[in-house]
Amino acid sequence: MVIGSGPIVIGQAAEFDYAGTQACKALREEGIEVILVNNNPATIMTDTDIADVVYFEPLTVSFLSDVVRRERPDGLLPTLGGQTGLNLAVELANSGVLDECGVKLLGTPLDTIRKAEDRELFRALMKEIRQPVPDSAVVTTINEGKKFAAEIGFPVIIRPAYTLGGTGGGIATDMESLEYIMKKGLTMSMIGQVLVEQCVIGWREIEYEVMRDSADNCFIVCNMENIDPMGIHTGDSIVVAPSQTLTDKEYQMLRTASLDIIRALGIEGGCNVQYALDTKSMDYYVIEVNPRVSRSSALASKATGYPIAKVASKIAVGLHLDEIINPVTKKTYASFEPALDYVVVKVPRWPFDKFTFADRTLYTQMKSTGEVMAIGRSFESALMKAIRSLEIGVSGLRMKGLGLCSPMELENMLEHPTDERLFAIMEAFRRDIPLTEIAQLTNIDPFFLNKIQFLIQKEQELSNLKIDNLTEEKLREYKDIGFSDVYIASLLGVPVKQIEGLRKKHNIHPVYKMVDTCAGEFEAETPYYYSSYETVSEVKAGREKKIIVIGSGPIRIGQGIEFDYCSVHSVFALREEGVDAIIVNCNPETVSTDFDTADRLYFEPLTKEDVMSVYREEKANGVIVQFGGQTAINLAGPLHEGKAPILGTSFDSIDIAEDRNRFDNLLNKLGIPRPKGKAVVSFEEALAVSRKIGYPVVVRPSYVLGGRAMEIVYDDEELEKYVSSAVLVTPEHPILVDKYMVGKEVEVDVISDGKDFLIPGIMEHIERAGVHSGDSMAVYPP
Repeated sequence: MVIGSGPIVIGQAAEFDYAGTQACKALREEGIEVILVNNNPATIMTDTDIADVVYFEPLTVSFLSDVVRRERPDGLLPTLGGQTGLNLAVELANSGVLDECGVKLLGTPLDTIRKAEDRELFRALMKEIRQPVPDSAVVTTINEGKKFAAEIGFPVIIRPAYTLGGTGGGIATDMESLEYIMKKGLTMSMIGQVLVEQCVIGWREIEYEVMRDSADNCFIVCNMENIDPMGIHTGDSIVVAPSQTLTDKEYQMLRTASLDIIRALGIEGGCNVQYALDTKSMDYYVIEVNPRVSRSSALASKATGYPIAKVASKIAVGLHLDEIINPVTKKTYASFEPALDYVVVKVPRWPFDKFTFADRTLYTQMKSTGEVMAIGRSFESALMKAIRSLEIGVSGLRMKGLGLCSPMELENMLEHPTDERLFAIMEAFRRDIPLTEIAQLTNIDPFFLNKIQFLIQKEQELSNLKIDNLTEEKLREYKDIGFSDVYIASLLGVPVKQIEGLRKKHNIHPVYKMVDTCAGEFEAETPYYYSSYETVSEVKAGREKKIIVIGSGPIRIGQGIEFDYCSVHSVFALREEGVDAIIVNCNPETVSTDFDTADRLYFEPLTKEDVMSVYREEKANGVIVQFGGQTAINLAGPLHEGKAPILGTSFDSIDIAEDRNRFDNLLNKLGIPRPKGKAVVSFEEALAVSRKIGYPVVVRPSYVLGGRAMEIVYDDEELEKYVSSAVLVTPEHPILVDKYMVGKEVEVDVISDGKDFLIPGIMEHIERAGVHSGDSMAVYPP
């Protein structure tokens, strides 16, 4: 029996769908029947192909107990459903139902889960094996917390037991903030317990992903370095793998500690160990251990090509590392430590584009909804790829509006981390603020700041060039460090077509390198690829017919795991038809970027330039855009312009659905009624239309996702405020003004082959029209 992770919440997203799906597949490979309990309809994990039996039930002890009694499984795998799965396994064991039905807890034993999750037991174990932990006290009341904080002094970190993503925790700087955070933390902890801990803000944060089997074989899958210092949750930190600034002595010291910790805990499978390291003194502290797969495990899996969840599942049913074949090379065993001949950069994706008035400060409680991963031959090229993968309207090193910040505002942004700090650092270098000062304000290692400074120098060098002076050698250099065509064109003040033409003229195109877990030492059977501006491409030839499926990019509100589900199904269907299915995506948490989902995987940003380069490399027969959500749909126009055939629904049909005027004309032609409204390109036009059709009106941009910047407006004043602050309104970016109709909202799903059509179902919303369908309760059938 496998417990899923339930609905997507911040800190518990697609990575557990990925891990759970891998687990189910791995167990079935070993001839084991899999019973899955989960209730998230957007995931591939709850698909009928993944497990033998799927229970769509609430994840509560009473429901799970019923399933255990009915199915009588031999074992329960608790470590792949995030914190939800882990907490429920503990509660099931405590309730006695596992003993009653003779169910064995597989992989990580209950005692180990308690030692890793219970702050008191964890601290005692670390002391026993002589691993340093920060001064701390495990408390169950606010007064105990206050007493300890008074002894060690502020700031202190509060970490609740048995929670995920730093939920309920935070950094307290005085008694007032301590009381507020502790109240929240004690409520959210499953056992009403929090750790009040000495704060090591500003130290380096380092993570090790470790594997161990029941024969005590263990090794390091990957080590990762957080570019952001301690004090920011690792899910909100920019992370690089492998670590770039550790000396060999530091690396080996923490590697040895990680192996000692996983052995002392007795974990069978994977775990993630987090350290705070003071590079000035080589002192370190063990911060925490996740005795389960985590968001970092998904990142480590994709960064190295080593499928952690798959191997952990096989270990859980008794196999040893030296008995499990590495599924990527099919030649080495799973006991072989991965080797990386490239650099991986992960950048989180935050929801502040939706919640513009939310507190953007980053601290120990995670706020990001997803993340992107980029692979390059250098840190610079990987960082540049990651930035344009984020889909935040930034193609290079400049964020709109930061140039207007006063020196004091900029200093504040450097000192107090937000989602925009990376761009604030870039702006600081543009203003010639010394690297030493930036390092002091941010506590970021000078190694990384030096790399960012180099990129800014290259940006300034390029800004001072004229297009006629851009030589082949110079253009190749800018492409090699990761500058996109769009960014080069914007810096030179020329149309992007000119840069594309120059690249074509000089034959400057990316080649694709392989992720194979062994740095080319053995030939890989199921590798995946990343682009670089070198000379030799490592892509293996495929079948005659090849089709590219565009993934959905990072998870954000309105564009979640459901599009990954669709992309994966598209790939499965193409492979069934004997077609080479190729996927392009940049999200490390998902099943679509698993090494064996598609015939070939390209870990690349979802932009016209990057996707067209893959299309050119593969000489593909066409591209499918309808399964990757709005990200993929927005690429339909640029790909069509680049002469890549759009398969399925044509570009013209997509444009009719997305372009308001064309859609209105179609409805008029068909005699289908709709709310009165019009697309407008200025405030004056919006005002005239609103007054004519009468308030309230619904206003929204066209070609957007999840109702972003959509509002109901009740008078002229609100309309003016909306147009001036919420969206950019130009002929290229019209806004739609429609009469708001109070009524019942229904959704009809249709599938068509161009001639015949079928309606799989109609859903009726419980909320009135005006609540976004993604935020509405719905009932099926109506």
